[in-house]
Amino acid sequence: MPPKMIAIDGPAASGKTTLGRRLADYLGYLFVDTGVMYRAVTWAALQRGIDIHDEARLTALAEEVQIDILPPSQNDGRFYDVRMDHQDITWEIRNPQVEAAVSIVSAYPGVRRALTAQQRRIGLRGRVVMVGRDIGTVVLPEADLKIYLDASPEERARRRFAELQARGEAADYGAILQNVRERDQIDSTRQVAPLQAAPDAIHIDSDGLTAEEVFERVRELCR
Repeated sequence: MPPKMIAIDGPAASGKTTLGRRLADYLGYLFVDTGVMYRAVTWAALQRGIDIHDEARLTALAEEVQIDILPPSQNDGRFYDVRMDHQDITWEIRNPQVEAAVSIVSAYPGVRRALTAQQRRIGLRGRVVMVGRDIGTVVLPEADLKIYLDASPEERARRRFAELQARGEAADYGAILQNVRERDQIDSTRQVAPLQAAPDAIHIDSDGLTAEEVFERVRELCR
């Protein structure tokens, strides 16, 4: 019997989302990228005219709203529905204004605590693959299978550079590498729920591995 709750953690651009989507599809589970919940709070703050530097108001907002992640209700490219107080905001949270502000909002300890509770509510339903940076350590420490997916900063920057080029967007490898290293520093040193592998997580270094090879390793673990 496959594990009911699967936690996948790792640094930015390590391939967590690609692996999580593939695994959830294979198992018939709900895929949850916890990062979208921080986007949802950011979107709500911008909609309500709340200053994204006002930690107290943002914390209160994160405690007030109910965010849910559900199986996709429409065949429009989405991997799940993101709902806030029953409103579908799946695509609204992808706008450039949210993109520019979400890293600030997600760093606030109060916001993280509030959203951790909501993430646990979703995860404890079971039949879920949850992806983030603190799933196995904080959100779902009781997960049946914990994966820590890693890759060197250089490899992660190369992948992101290739993705941007494939989409026809301008890309500077040096700038991307610097951003990856900065994100690692922020994620691993923040006060609340820093990025780290759970003691019982299975560590997979994806340097030199294709997405298919990583998936096959994890699929074997699920068996």
